[in-house]
Amino acid sequence: MIEDLRTLVEVESPSRDLDALAASAKAVAGVIENRLGGHAVLVESEAGPHVHWSGGGDPKVLILGHHDTVFPLGTLERRPFKVEDGHATGPGVFDMLGGLVQAVHGLAALEDRSGVEILVTADEEVGSRSSRALIEERALACGAVLVFEGAADGGGLKTGRKGCGTFQVSIAGRASHAGLEPAAGVNALIEAAHQVLDIAALARPEIGTTVTPSVAAAGTLDNVVPAAATVVVDVRVESAEEKERIEAAFAALAPHLDEARVTVEGSIGRPPMPESASVELFAVARRLMPGIEGKAVGGGSDGNFTAALGVATLDGLGAVGGGAHADHEYLVVDAMPERADLVAGLVRFIQSR
Repeated sequence: MIEDLRTLVEVESPSRDLDALAASAKAVAGVIENRLGGHAVLVESEAGPHVHWSGGGDPKVLILGHHDTVFPLGTLERRPFKVEDGHATGPGVFDMLGGLVQAVHGLAALEDRSGVEILVTADEEVGSRSSRALIEERALACGAVLVFEGAADGGGLKTGRKGCGTFQVSIAGRASHAGLEPAAGVNALIEAAHQVLDIAALARPEIGTTVTPSVAAAGTLDNVVPAAATVVVDVRVESAEEKERIEAAFAALAPHLDEARVTVEGSIGRPPMPESASVELFAVARRLMPGIEGKAVGGGSDGNFTAALGVATLDGLGAVGGGAHADHEYLVVDAMPERADLVAGLVRFIQSR
């Protein structure tokens, strides 16, 4: 498993870098074919190649992951793959190359792999726009999904996820000289300040809805009334009703200043993953690994899409570790074999249904 992990980590795969993702997809396909046999198909897309493998027979379970990472080319030189003091480190070890390796080795322990499909996408970190339809198609065909994103804190499984999305609010004003005739302008920055307060007031943390203005930009020079401004907002919700409320509220945003214009783009692209979607599979996981915990988390994954379809979905089956998207990212090596065994046990259960 360590050598396969090294193989994947040492082929850098930043999202949107098509050449790097093409090389990464070939590396993922090679690991799958070497360990499981058969042929892994590269499914071309505008975001890079997705990797699809089937064990044959009637589809019963989809092993779901992604091979794109958030780290730019050159990260590997600065932070090479290594194993030290029980931890593997390097770009993407935890999110989520380690999970892919565990999944493949868990399946390799099975004599019968019929009904098993693997789908490893190229664009999860940037919204899964090119892969969503394929993910949903294969999830519906299989009827059960195991997602190999990194484990929750302490090694727990992820039994629920918030829906998440990004909105961009653009404000158009009118420039003027800030000293000679400030009143002739329409100050987009002041309008943006009003909008930020309106937007932040949409949050309902008591029911899990967070609305966080996270990036803002306005203005050109210190002596010019700003003619334009933008505000980017991160949104997380736990229910479909809150998704609808938030999207309607953003669509209804109105300017406070005369002659200012407000335009909104974006949506909650990943629907909530309700904990009900994981109940049966999590119960099986607890029988296979007594004491393992389940946790609902705020981050989204491709499991949000499959659970929203009503397909049984269990997430967080990947690497035990931490530091996703950060330089201190790590994977706990000793946990890899037991997580691979958990994969095998879950697949056997699903095959037997």
